[in-house]
Amino acid sequence: MPDIVMPRLSDSMEEGTILKWLKADGDDVRRGDPLAEIETDKATLTYESDADGVLSIVAPPGETLPIGSVIARLQGEGAADAPAAKSADAPAPEPADDAKPAQPASAPVPATPPAAAPAGANGRVKASPLARRIAREQGIDLRAVTGSGPGGRIVKTDVEHAARAAAAPAKPAPAPQPPPPEPQPAPVAAARPSETGTAKGDVTVQELTRTQRIIARRMAESKATIPEFTLRSEIDMEACVQLRSELKALGGDASVPSYNDMVIKASALALREFPRANGSYRDGSFELHSRVNVGVAVAAPDALVVPTVLDADTKSLREIAAETRVLAERVRAGTVTPPELSGGTFTVSNLGMYGVTDFTAVINPPQAAILAVGALAPRAVVRDGELVARHTMGVTLACDHRILYGAEAAEFLARIRALLERPLALLWLDE
Repeated sequence: MPDIVMPRLSDSMEEGTILKWLKADGDDVRRGDPLAEIETDKATLTYESDADGVLSIVAPPGETLPIGSVIARLQGEGAADAPAAKSADAPAPEPADDAKPAQPASAPVPATPPAAAPAGANGRVKASPLARRIAREQGIDLRAVTGSGPGGRIVKTDVEHAARAAAAPAKPAPAPQPPPPEPQPAPVAAARPSETGTAKGDVTVQELTRTQRIIARRMAESKATIPEFTLRSEIDMEACVQLRSELKALGGDASVPSYNDMVIKASALALREFPRANGSYRDGSFELHSRVNVGVAVAAPDALVVPTVLDADTKSLREIAAETRVLAERVRAGTVTPPELSGGTFTVSNLGMYGVTDFTAVINPPQAAILAVGALAPRAVVRDGELVARHTMGVTLACDHRILYGAEAAEFLARIRALLERPLALLWLDE
């Protein structure tokens, strides 16, 4: 009876929430059938079965579980009438802090004390790198932590639980209680998600979705942990405007690259020349990536999703244009897939279509930098001692100072500017 575990649906996913099951308990399931809608740190995605069998649901809708936790089981075909009982010595996955465990139908059985964390072949406790780092920072002995990941591997949630348990003060002996006062009605504000008659008017409390909570946490983490600096430049886009007009006249029904597509291509070519701009700082070391994958920020309903143009440095401008349009459509339709959200090494965020002239974007950890693109518009500039109208565009590069230093970042941004001011280079496809 194979287990179905919480899958890793994005490269930064640590846990997921089951929004709803698309099959009922006891249904026959075939490979490729949609099983459940799972909310991750980036989007809500549909998870499909990779085997045949009869579905036995373990985790109810609304439950949040770490990667590797059992969410369902597949029994052999024809076994729906006699589901196999759970092994008495197989512990159920530990629910996340904000998820309520399913209540047993019969009287509770005393739990067996958790076993020590299993060790690998070399005697080292099995734990994820993130769990090890948190344990080191919190002074937690991993040998005393019980893992809930695959094979008893310790994950982030396990260490956080251990840290909270260690920090909790011992409960003092109960003091004699005075006679209870006469019962009073409970405060209305504590039981309702809104308030009326305040100085600010009526207040409605809107709960965040899981995706919004993750975005809030990651952005706060970025601002709190990354020592960033910003560089701003103004790019003469007159040649890009002329090139796009010519491509539009020649392209017919083919995808005509947008100015943002040109920025993506220019960034990708520049990233290939500046490896640290394409890298990450992680735990006291530089990670330099062999592939240049540019993330493109797309506004989705009540969220910001960043699909990725993989190997953007080796794709033609027209290929990038066609791919970005498809990705944006899938994000807005909610059909974007996990691979399309993974692997980004740099991000481009464009608010120019809203008339924003310049802004500073928040770095998407663990990337080294993010490029914010403002509106392209004709502006008065001086050329050869004369005041003329030229199409210009403001860009702002936010950098992680731990991996990308000022001079190198300035050269990187200058290279992007040079490619856009002479955009014929963007039409070359380097093999």
